[in-house]
Amino acid sequence: MDPVLDIRGLRKTFTLHAAGNRKVEALRGVSLRVAAGEHVALAGPSGAGKSSVLKCVYRTYLPSAGAIHLRRAGGTSVDLARLPDHEIAGLRHTEIAYVSQFLRAEPRRTALTVVARAGMRGGMAADLAAQAAAEALGRLRLDRSLWDTHPILLSGGEQQRVNLAAATIAPARLLLLDEPVAALDAANRRAVLDLVTSLPTRGAAVLSVFHDPDILHRVATRVILLHAGQITADGAPADLLATADLR
Repeated sequence: MDPVLDIRGLRKTFTLHAAGNRKVEALRGVSLRVAAGEHVALAGPSGAGKSSVLKCVYRTYLPSAGAIHLRRAGGTSVDLARLPDHEIAGLRHTEIAYVSQFLRAEPRRTALTVVARAGMRGGMAADLAAQAAAEALGRLRLDRSLWDTHPILLSGGEQQRVNLAAATIAPARLLLLDEPVAALDAANRRAVLDLVTSLPTRGAAVLSVFHDPDILHRVATRVILLHAGQITADGAPADLLATADLR
């Protein structure tokens, strides 16, 4: 079966206008695949290009070159690097979810409504979505007294859990995770990692960024090491992380 995500020759160059239009190559020919039921984690030192890969897939960044093929639920393939913006927006509602260490709080809606609406966009009936939203927030240890609060008023870790609940209530075919436990304490981190570990068993293809080797060992089925925008190794966590320098 074809992979859910197939990245070929991905390049991203930034122009630093405030530095005399200097060019910086963040990604230099990255190619990788992620299948359904697989969790591929990107690892490497700061500035290696890990988050840039995720942002190109989600189209927060427009790739400079290369292809990003997504196999949709019906079996057709689209190139995310070339789709118009309105089609990318549609895929974000139905097939691609993204959870970042940087918080995105949906305004003027309660935490429970934010998560329930994500379920309805994924095809759930309103009553089932509300029930699933409550279960998701409970599983992620968000206090029930906060469910009717606007996420903008929540702490960083609380907002992060609302975003994760919304991204996983009706699991997308492709889930992108960029340090989703960065703002969490130990107990809430365990709850999130329990959820993240279960996602591949539910058929999702997961592409993530984590810096902690212990977390990589726990959640990843495969680890890809990046350095200076290029892949340097690809294999099982136990094989790569024993000697890898992730600083």
